[in-house]
Amino acid sequence: MPDPDTAARIAEMAGRLRSEMHVKARLLHPERLHITLHHLGDFAHLPEVTVARACAAATSIDVPPFGVAFDQISSFNGRPGHRPLVLTGRAGLDELIDFQRRLGDALRGAGLRVSRARFTPHLTLLYDEGRFDPRAIGPITWTVREFVLIHSWLGKTRYDVKGRWPLRGGGPSV
Repeated sequence: MPDPDTAARIAEMAGRLRSEMHVKARLLHPERLHITLHHLGDFAHLPEVTVARACAAATSIDVPPFGVAFDQISSFNGRPGHRPLVLTGRAGLDELIDFQRRLGDALRGAGLRVSRARFTPHLTLLYDEGRFDPRAIGPITWTVREFVLIHSWLGKTRYDVKGRWPLRGGGPSV
């Protein structure tokens, strides 16, 4: 999740773009902005064993803070009427990609099933019916200093943070 100041900057930029692009859909609230690193499943009731295993994996991560830079917006495929408009980037995301890979390895090591599909770093701004061609923007940058485990309630606009881990690793990012 971006820090609160960055989330506010993203929301402000997205509001301007939404107006310029004549998009009617609502923006996600700044406190809900995040980059999904791994999806651990859809559950009617979140199993505590899943939370415990994910927390154990997260605790094992030893990575220093790193920077990210998103410099374009684009549409992703989605179900009709619900296509994500997202921040993406062409450069400045290598350390995020490495972090996602390391976290995936730790989650698998803790006995959780996570996808090995190619990770496309993005941050969803809103869901709309339209499709938009990629568009360059002034870079949105920040330093990732922590990561969180979020329980996103199925069909609701509710997130519960189940754990939070600061990045403070002493070794170089791999």
